Amino acid sequence: MRFLRASLMLVLLVILSATMVHAQDKKLTIGFAQTGSESGWRTAFTNSMKAEAEKEGIDLKFSDGQQKQEVQIAALRSFIAQQVDAILLAPIVETGWDAVLKEAQDAKIPVILVDRGVTADPSLYVTRVAADFNHEGRLAAAWLAQATLGNCNIVEIQGTVGSSAALDRMKGFGEVIALFPGMKIVATQVGDFTRDGGKKVMEGYIKSLDGLKDVCAIWAHNDDMLLGA
Repeated sequence: MRFLRASLMLVLLVILSATMVHAQDKKLTIGFAQTGSESGWRTAFTNSMKAEAEKEGIDLKFSDGQQKQEVQIAALRSFIAQQVDAILLAPIVETGWDAVLKEAQDAKIPVILVDRGVTADPSLYVTRVAADFNHEGRLAAAWLAQATLGNCNIVEIQGTVGSSAALDRMKGFGEVIALFPGMKIVATQVGDFTRDGGKKVMEGYIKSLDGLKDVCAIWAHNDDMLLGA
């Protein structure tokens, strides 16, 4: 939670410097397009952002993306129409943001990415505040390689298809286990970052992989999917 709080404070500082509307007689209005409420971490993120905004006297207009990009794009366009001072976007997937980000830029509304990234031209947003997902994947794989002496059959539970969190964690993990001939991913399916998704994937693995008797580890892209499994 220390990292989360520090990230939120950094986001607020970036917004204040980008908008130049932090005079004492002007209340800052920010639109926040969240991915959804698919995990405990995501809910904590939302609650922390709301609490920090209230503490700083910021009018935070919140939108739950319901894990759907079209909902988030509609939210961004609504924020633009409302002429908010800045927009926070936690993008569900990496691609498909160029047009709406250009609309925000044309309206002179700065956009800050939080958590996940996009493939759009970096000139269309101010900055991104996030963890290094690739490094997280590499750390998980390095720990597993050490714990298993480099010999392990792994089943993977992926996060949301097309999200930078899933893509980068998967890439980082794969880069490390590729160094160990005795380590391999024997099955991979999507759990969509939800506890229920992790449960369904694991039930399928148990049935299709003979009760997982030849599997030594589960690699899930977030805590909730692993808890569900």
